[in-house]
Amino acid sequence: MAEEITIPGWKKWLEDIGDQVAFFFKFFRNIFSGGFEWGEFIRQCYEIGYRSIMLVGVTSFIMGVVLIVQLRPTLVTFGAVSMMPQSLSISFVRELGPVIIALICAGKIASSIGAELGSMKVTEQLDAMEVSGANAVQYLAVTRILATTVMVPLLSLIGDVIGLFAGFLAINLRDSISFQLYFHKVIASLGFSDLFPAFVKTIFFGFAIGFIGCYKGFHSNKGTESVGIAANSAVVTASLWIFVIDAIAVQVTSLLFY
Repeated sequence: MAEEITIPGWKKWLEDIGDQVAFFFKFFRNIFSGGFEWGEFIRQCYEIGYRSIMLVGVTSFIMGVVLIVQLRPTLVTFGAVSMMPQSLSISFVRELGPVIIALICAGKIASSIGAELGSMKVTEQLDAMEVSGANAVQYLAVTRILATTVMVPLLSLIGDVIGLFAGFLAINLRDSISFQLYFHKVIASLGFSDLFPAFVKTIFFGFAIGFIGCYKGFHSNKGTESVGIAANSAVVTASLWIFVIDAIAVQVTSLLFY
């Protein structure tokens, strides 16, 4: 009985991996085919990027304040209060900022893409596009995946700036430091090995968010309940991939730069 239960699970898992690989190659082929939908791509950049700025900004601001509040007691103990700007900038820019912002984007963007495309699959709009000769993958998937790949790194950069500014305000609640001195310390503490790997991995974060959202939407089952399942599965899977990509990025960065 144990084998009869386990084998179908492994088969389903392997089939899902195969479907994702096939969907990836289908996406890759459609990038270079003629008739790229620039209008839809720009619209998705607006929907994904501009409409997420407020959420990313509020999250980054709170993170910057909380990190300073948490760091201060430890730095005071070691007599290193003057190191707060450097500690915040390295921890926020290198690791916490990109990962937390990517998770926020996964919750907002991947779920919306999965639900939108899942509802189109349930109502047979995707089938209607294929029958009418329209390329559903190129119009719907390629534009959304490329939009998330472009906009998530930009959102991460915006979040870094907001988080560091929030740290400046948090420091001045208990201590006193000028704006010029604070950002001089922040910029001086960051090097190429901090900025470049953090930016590159946000590109992969954005691709994973868009790809998983589109894949789950395109492969949702029939029935209204499958829309919610597609949205939930997109968030969970995209969040898992963010942690996997981050773990790989940390190992690669440590080999190349440290």
